[in-house]
Amino acid sequence: MEPVMTLVLILSLAVCAYMAWNIGANDVANAMGTSVGSRALTLKQAVIVAAIFEFAGAFFAGDAVTDTVRKGILYIEDFDTISPAFANDLMYAFIAAMMAAAVWLTIATRLGLPVSTTHSIIGGILGVGLVLEVQHSTSLIDWEVVSKVVMSWVASPLMGGLLAFFTFYIVRGTILEAEDPIARSKWLAPILAIPTFFVLGIALQFKALKGFFARAESNGWIESKYDWLPVKENGSWNPMVENAWFPINSIILALIIATIAAGVLAYVLRNYEFKGEKEGFHGVERIFVWLQVITAAYVAFAHGANDRSNAIGPMAAVYQILSDGGKLAAEAPVPTWLVLLGSIGIAIGVMTWGWRVMDTIGHKITDITPTRGFAAEFGAATTILLFSMPFLAVPVSTTHTLVGAVVGVGLAGGAKNVDFRVFGKIVASWVASLPAAGFGSVVIYVASGSDPINLLVIIPISFLMVGYVMWVTRDNEIFVEDALADAGGDAEKGAPTYFELFHTHAEAVEETVNHMLDAVNNAVDGKDPSEAIEATILAELNADNVKNDLRRRVGSGKWNLLMRSDDFYHMLARQDRIADYAQNVAEQLSFRPLYDNAEAKTLLKEMAQAVAKTAATYEDTVEALRDLTLSGYTRSGREKLGDLIDQVNLAEHESDLAESRAAGFVFSIGEDDPLAAVHMYRVLQRLDDVSNACETAANGFLPMVYN
Repeated sequence: MEPVMTLVLILSLAVCAYMAWNIGANDVANAMGTSVGSRALTLKQAVIVAAIFEFAGAFFAGDAVTDTVRKGILYIEDFDTISPAFANDLMYAFIAAMMAAAVWLTIATRLGLPVSTTHSIIGGILGVGLVLEVQHSTSLIDWEVVSKVVMSWVASPLMGGLLAFFTFYIVRGTILEAEDPIARSKWLAPILAIPTFFVLGIALQFKALKGFFARAESNGWIESKYDWLPVKENGSWNPMVENAWFPINSIILALIIATIAAGVLAYVLRNYEFKGEKEGFHGVERIFVWLQVITAAYVAFAHGANDRSNAIGPMAAVYQILSDGGKLAAEAPVPTWLVLLGSIGIAIGVMTWGWRVMDTIGHKITDITPTRGFAAEFGAATTILLFSMPFLAVPVSTTHTLVGAVVGVGLAGGAKNVDFRVFGKIVASWVASLPAAGFGSVVIYVASGSDPINLLVIIPISFLMVGYVMWVTRDNEIFVEDALADAGGDAEKGAPTYFELFHTHAEAVEETVNHMLDAVNNAVDGKDPSEAIEATILAELNADNVKNDLRRRVGSGKWNLLMRSDDFYHMLARQDRIADYAQNVAEQLSFRPLYDNAEAKTLLKEMAQAVAKTAATYEDTVEALRDLTLSGYTRSGREKLGDLIDQVNLAEHESDLAESRAAGFVFSIGEDDPLAAVHMYRVLQRLDDVSNACETAANGFLPMVYN
């Protein structure tokens, strides 16, 4: 090989590694985004698990050979008739396609947009294919395949969304709606595991292990790979025949996997000690954590096995042309060192930039819990399996399918549960993938002119331009060590959802009211209320800190809020007003002694206790609201929330009656010390403000009960 062509090979390998890095950085969210969003795994755990399974799938389960023209976009009838000049142009075209697709993926990942790496490389090849058609006066592009790609933009997200919607609908109806969801899930979850692991068992063989079966056939370990894999054409629905779409061997193995998995899950759940009724939906979600993480690990493994070829497929063609004197075949053997390059590149991409797109899928589209994450992963895996079967053979994107599935589980709780602004940006990036990568590949290919010297100048310039853009936009950069700061090993201690923080704020508000009650009781009993007053002020400050932290998190746009930010801020402000009024009651007690009448003090005490009861009932209401969001807005959860809102209103009415009795008594006998009587009445009014604030805040939840 000439020295200049050796440099071309080295440069093309750098482009291949860059493409592999981008595949890991962007597509890793397919597997782990929902696990991060549901807090089944911390971000650091998800990155580590994804890197391991992506590398394992890419290195151990990928095909021994790869298509030289990915996904059949370019139709070459007879590879033996390819002239050296055409092969040379194809080589530079593939390098340009890889570089353009990789740059587009870098842009998308920098913006946190999950796009399809498959469609990106297809766009790159499509762009240079148009130029090659003009250069060589021939027809190359298979527009039928291109039309299938465009169709998949709608078909795969729609199918993934529908399957995820109905999967979560079944889980919600059969488990989350149950009177005792934990008891129901203990015996029903293993039953649900059977179809789940059956589909995963089939998909594992058909998608992730097809390279293994091909090597097993070539080594004589099995008679035919089609004893385990579907035939490519003219298949039969009869699993017993040789040309079966679903061979009986693969069905039996999938059933064995499903039965063993269901049995293990049943055994674990039978011996697992839950914390009791207080655990509520958290206990159910913990059960589905296991199913979700296993499903996510499969998706990572299968993704590594399949999408590795997006990086090394074009590179294998380049290497074949360079090493075989300008010859190109439909398939090229993949050297072990090239497999290692692609596998390591994907793993490094996962570990460095993978968290960016994980954050979008996990947090910004809809609120994810383990049950919803499981439904999304199962729906996506099933859809990808179906569309990849030879009787459909539609080149769907894992990214598109999973995003559609995430939207589907969000819609299971109502349209308001999906942030369609984020989803719209994602869809726009999908549509842009083909033209963006195609345009970039045309620019790079035309600029190179199929000349090695030109390429040796253009590719480094492209790398420098990418580096420059990333450098000038570094002000908004979140460095990986900061992103992975949640290094705690316990997934249960992951970042809370905003409704869990909202409940934390409600607990801080209730604590403020309880300290206020202590201050009132001490003042009535003739004790020094100063310590309780100070405790009330400190508790109110703590509630303010929780409120401000929650406002910052919501304002950062990190979460999908499921409602307008202004509406949530208003809801938070109403809740915070309870603590403000409680502090005001305590401060009133510090101004002067209370009206010195035993009956009046007793009535004031009763009023304060009624107000504290209202606040405690309100906190229970917020806890029910939190559980409602975790449960996927079940009917029973809505009913419980509605009942508690009614109880808050009744408790507020009781405190009104207590205030009426106390105020009437004070004004009827307070003539002997009118200033003290007016002061006590003012304390009663501030107490009434606390109770009224609880009622107003609770009634603000009514739209979630009835909408």
